[in-house]
Amino acid sequence: STITPKKPNSALRKVARVRLTSGFEITAYIPGIGHNLQEHSVVLVRGGRVKDLPGVRYHIVRGTLDAVGVKDRQQGRSTTIWGQKAKI
Repeated sequence: STITPKKPNSALRKVARVRLTSGFEITAYIPGIGHNLQEHSVVLVRGGRVKDLPGVRYHIVRGTLDAVGVKDRQQGRSTTIWGQKAKI
């Protein structure tokens, strides 16, 4: 489903209601552009809140279990002039 962020931001952020193996039901953010998640998808959840979405304290890990990585991603990893990963 989607949630709208707090002021002053405006968007439709993608989230999923996830039932954990411990029985808790949480709201987790789906990062990246586009996703393949459906009702009974199995996902891996990590901590980390989304600052402009109240009550969303978890992220879904892309590229694991049923959550595929971002297809044709627009932005790669940032590198230095010499091709090493940037230490930001």
